Amino acid sequence: MSSGFSPIIRSEDRKPVPVAVIDIGATSIRMAIAEIDFSGKIRLLETLNQAVSLGKDTFSQRRIRKSSIEDCVRVLKSYRKLLREYGITQPNQIRIVATSAVREAMNRMAFLDRIYVATGMSVEPIEEAEVNRITYMGIQPLLQQDPKLAASRTVVVEIGGGSTEILVVRGGNVLFSNTYRLGSLRLLETLERFDAPKAKQFVIMESQIRRVVDQICEQVQVDTPVELIALGGDVRFAVANLLEDNNQESLSTLSTDQLAEFTKQILTLSDDEMARRFGISFQDAETVGPALLSYVLLARGFGVDTIRVAEVNLRDGLLQDLATRDHWNADFRNQIIRSAIGLGRKFHFDEKHARHVGALARKLFADLQTEHQLDHRMELILYLAALLHEIGLYVNVRSNHKHALYLIRNSELFGLSRKDVLLVALIARYHRRSSPKPEHEGYATLDRDDRVAVAKLAAILRIAISMDESRNQRIQDFKCRVEPHRVVLTVRGVEDISLEQLALKQNGGLFEEVFGSQVLLRISRTR
Repeated sequence: MSSGFSPIIRSEDRKPVPVAVIDIGATSIRMAIAEIDFSGKIRLLETLNQAVSLGKDTFSQRRIRKSSIEDCVRVLKSYRKLLREYGITQPNQIRIVATSAVREAMNRMAFLDRIYVATGMSVEPIEEAEVNRITYMGIQPLLQQDPKLAASRTVVVEIGGGSTEILVVRGGNVLFSNTYRLGSLRLLETLERFDAPKAKQFVIMESQIRRVVDQICEQVQVDTPVELIALGGDVRFAVANLLEDNNQESLSTLSTDQLAEFTKQILTLSDDEMARRFGISFQDAETVGPALLSYVLLARGFGVDTIRVAEVNLRDGLLQDLATRDHWNADFRNQIIRSAIGLGRKFHFDEKHARHVGALARKLFADLQTEHQLDHRMELILYLAALLHEIGLYVNVRSNHKHALYLIRNSELFGLSRKDVLLVALIARYHRRSSPKPEHEGYATLDRDDRVAVAKLAAILRIAISMDESRNQRIQDFKCRVEPHRVVLTVRGVEDISLEQLALKQNGGLFEEVFGSQVLLRISRTR
């Protein structure tokens, strides 16, 4: 979800602003420098790429070696010098992210601290959900340019050194997103563990890839034809060597058979032969074969004859992010909500009730702004919790609030960080029964501000649920009036609200405990 990075372009700023994004990956540190004008248009100025060995360290020994850390320091110092030449000196002009190689390292804090001390740069290890969100930001403009892709069920895949990102998009809507532990460097590390002869290495690698591909195809549910878009430097390398007319402004097209034949040739070459023949770094030479084989087997698994290849990368998505005035704009919020509704349907929730409770909760959030003083981001967190508060009923009626916590916390919600998912899960957990307590699972891990926010939003959610106790959505219109020590909700167009009043009496205790005000529900007598 949001990283906390504030947008830098305002409508009154007419002069383009120089910005930069840096991606610390498993095999290299890549930087893109660009200008963003007042309308949000991006003009790329320069790109750089320096090889590092972070992935090899992390995926083999779970730690980043000191020598690798110092290599990163050296690279980032050289980047910092160039950034100054472009006038990129303010924190809001640059975003530096690190993916799985840093995120999974046991000494990641030492790595981040060393980078900051040596360079003054703050590195953000981004979670899988954030990578999926940024990938969506980068690929969406290309999908919109092609009417066929915009209308098709499109699978977007990027196979990196440590993980594979999958997005399924149709009509601009994200239908599915997930991250899998399939990566070129992980495959190489597996082969080293087996210590198999060269002749058997291909069989072992293919078996490892097929296992994950089968899992992906099962979860994506390939029951209708799909379009496959591949991202990543390895597949772009294949395009550069297979296609003479490669237009970097649009999607290139490779046949699956064409890519399979090229991959077969690549896998017969040693890393030294690869580096000499194609003029690539030794680190890239190691990963090309396993990555391309993964793309081929994934294409076979989806039953597609052609693969679209996009000249889009993580840096493009990060630049789109910098150009966006509101990280949680309307389109992105809708993607998150669709993901939550999809999760609710998976567990057969009462959708009409859930949506109505969500609408009531949103109105209460807006009307009680002076009381709770939470930001706009928390309104969406509340709405998601309202949508999903009853999915625990799928497991059992007894303790369904605790089951809801478990199901939400262990599910993938597009665009949400782990902390955001935890907030949603906890608010849903407290929609009934006890108030939040320090010893409760998950709650104790939050800082004070988030603990307070959970209590406030859970209290509001309980009021919204009580207002639809009849489950027929009869309360559609109400006014909220805040008085000393009480909040009065006046309902219009309903003759009998005794059921809702009883529910409110039973469930309004948390609101009174948190806000110090009793909630009263009344019928408007005016016409």
